Amino acid sequence: MGGAGVVLLLLLAGAGAGVAWRPPKGKCPPSCSCSKDSALCEGSPDLPESFSPTLLSLSLVRTGITQLKAGSFLRVPTLHLLLFTSNSFSVIEDDAFAGLSHLQYLFIEDNDIGSISKNALRGLRSLTHLSLASNNLETLPRFLFRGLETLTHVSKDSLSVPLRCTPLISEMWKPRLSDEGPRGPPCLPDSLLPPPELSWFQTVGEAALGVESFSYQGEPHIILAQPFAGRCLILTWDYSLQRFRPEEELSAPSVVSCKPLVLGPSFFVLAARLWGGSQLWARPGPGLRLAPTQALAPRRLLRPNDAELLWLDGQPCFVVADASKAGSTTLLCRDGPGFYPRQSLHAWHRDTDAEALELDGRPHLLLASASQRPVLFHWLGGRFERRTDIPEAEDVYATRHFQAGGDVFLCLTRYIGDSMVMRWDGSMFRLLQRLPSRGAHVFQPLLIARDQLAILGSDFAFSQVLRLEPDKGLLEPLQELGPPALVAPRAFAHVTVAGRRFLFAACFKGPTQIYQHHELDLSA
Repeated sequence: MGGAGVVLLLLLAGAGAGVAWRPPKGKCPPSCSCSKDSALCEGSPDLPESFSPTLLSLSLVRTGITQLKAGSFLRVPTLHLLLFTSNSFSVIEDDAFAGLSHLQYLFIEDNDIGSISKNALRGLRSLTHLSLASNNLETLPRFLFRGLETLTHVSKDSLSVPLRCTPLISEMWKPRLSDEGPRGPPCLPDSLLPPPELSWFQTVGEAALGVESFSYQGEPHIILAQPFAGRCLILTWDYSLQRFRPEEELSAPSVVSCKPLVLGPSFFVLAARLWGGSQLWARPGPGLRLAPTQALAPRRLLRPNDAELLWLDGQPCFVVADASKAGSTTLLCRDGPGFYPRQSLHAWHRDTDAEALELDGRPHLLLASASQRPVLFHWLGGRFERRTDIPEAEDVYATRHFQAGGDVFLCLTRYIGDSMVMRWDGSMFRLLQRLPSRGAHVFQPLLIARDQLAILGSDFAFSQVLRLEPDKGLLEPLQELGPPALVAPRAFAHVTVAGRRFLFAACFKGPTQIYQHHELDLSA
């Protein structure tokens, strides 16, 4: 048994030390020693069936137990610590620890365990420490840790395979692994690391077309574009309730995009609206309310569909993609107190999406439209000039990019058919991967912690979360989002607050859903 297990066992079992107590008849099996709130069973031929219902800790040492079946501990629901040492069981079945909602410490060490069912730990909602040290495990089920939101400590010696240390694995995991045992560098083979998971956390009641994260005065925030509610809604984290709550809302009927910009103490929001004209809202400093300050390019922005923020020659600019025949996609740059048209782009092409990116050390802009393939512009001589288009990419609704391993990748969204992943080769984007789309309006990459994810939304099926596998250079399926299922997702954003990571999913035909990102913390 590891040193931490001994200390924790003594802490809990020692709570009743020196207290004279005689367990009720039948509550302490003959093969066990019982104190006020703990029991130690050694040499028992089977799992004892009779214990005090208020037992806090239970240790099973060198017993004849051969397997842990579902519901084995339903009779002791108050357990805080459960320890198995030097037993002979080899299998842990699904729901073996059902009913132990208060269990915090689980030590299963020096046994002959060769396999664990994927739902073996289901229901352990209070578990913080887990050790599977010195067993015969060679792998762990992919979703073994699903739902264990409180789990923070896992023994590094949970697997019997050699722990090879590549520089990448050592860099990523060495600070996060318990270093109590005699093994060498605390590294896990990449294939055995439990994957991150996204589990539902909270619902925001109104439908939304867009969601953005930003930081103001050191505090993370989220802003939602809610066209049916006619507003841009700003959310902040409530440290008391441990939930997101509304902080401020801006009146914006028919809004399609709320794009935030923070410049020191000043805070701006561009509200792109289908009707009534797009507006700029401003807050000069902390403690003040946002107020509308400017109508934005009313003759050019007739039907905006997307807005993006970019920096050009050291100045902040917005680009607003316009989907009307009579309007034009417009670049708006800061000039004095407001933002004014700098350039009209791509007139008459009914643009549906704009994406700002950097290629070869220069600003670029990618516009997707309903009438042609996406077109790539580069910043040259104080204006955007057409550079190339994207081959084999008809009917693309939107584009998003990400960087990994020094390469620039592009996610292209198609409503029906195949959405695509492309990679920049120095002169153009080349097709890398096709992914079936079923009613997709968003294919959005997100870097959350160390995981490069991409989410392919769907109006007709579950939205898919994919993760970039560095060795393959491809996106591989990770999980489906839900329940609850997303209803017509249109945008995703992530925010980190109070050491926790959250994913926001803005949905056009349903409420915005918030998911929490769980990456198992293996620190000691």
